[in-house]
Amino acid sequence: MQNRNLSKFKIWLLAIRPKTLPAAMAPVIAGTSVAIRNDSYKFLPAFGALMGALLLQIGSNLANDLFDYLRGVDREERLGPLRVTQAGLLSTQEIRIGMYLVFGLAICVGVYLTVLGGYPIIVMGSTAILSAIAYTTGPYPLGYHGLGDIFVFIYFGLVATMGTYYIQAGSVDLLSFLVSISIGLLIVNILVVNNYRDYEGDKKSGKRTLAVIIGKKWSYRQYVLNTLIAYLIILLLVIIQLIPVYVLLTWVAIPLSIHWTKALKNKSGKDLNITLAGTSQLSIIFALLFFVGTVIGKLY
Repeated sequence: MQNRNLSKFKIWLLAIRPKTLPAAMAPVIAGTSVAIRNDSYKFLPAFGALMGALLLQIGSNLANDLFDYLRGVDREERLGPLRVTQAGLLSTQEIRIGMYLVFGLAICVGVYLTVLGGYPIIVMGSTAILSAIAYTTGPYPLGYHGLGDIFVFIYFGLVATMGTYYIQAGSVDLLSFLVSISIGLLIVNILVVNNYRDYEGDKKSGKRTLAVIIGKKWSYRQYVLNTLIAYLIILLLVIIQLIPVYVLLTWVAIPLSIHWTKALKNKSGKDLNITLAGTSQLSIIFALLFFVGTVIGKLY
């Protein structure tokens, strides 16, 4: 009953899921860091990439809220944060209009970025929107067939990071590619926690996430492996001198990574919502430390 007394503003704030937005910001920060490293930084294209990434994340959240509800996956006993459609706080029509509006704004930003970057931006933007919608709906919803992790890695890792660099530099390179892998793996870990938490409910409802397919033990190992590779790539980049040694500042976040890894192993149910938020925050902390290390490297 308390939820029904919320203002429309607070309800829409719940719908867009602010705690997931660091995952949209992290690849833009990382891609911009590479642009700074290569003397290609441009403020307006970087800002446009940030706005586009945030809008795509919000649109994806709204689509997920709507289509999971329509497919009957969201149940009263769900463990994750409140879903506004399932809770009756917004009608399916309202959430659908909101989704269309957000994706429409993303297209507007995409038009500006296309003027700067040409047809590759059209391909990246259009496929990102289509994939975000196809994540939970359509004849073969990606999130229901174990493909969600691949979608997140490609679009929130590779495409977002390299796309941010591309829109500033006009090309991509080995550094932007390898950095996008690190960022992508850390962002995939957000989905890993989500699916690990929802394992029983998803299995019961027939939602075949990767966690359901490979089991909880291997899902936990996936989280550990993703984290290890993300940090080791940074070490590799320092060794081959593609980035300055100062970027090892990202390793300051290792204790935090260990903390959330232990939390994933030792907690369950709704307690994992804190781990989910922490894993999301870790991705942007990692990206910010990468940015600071890069700037220090340029100065010294």
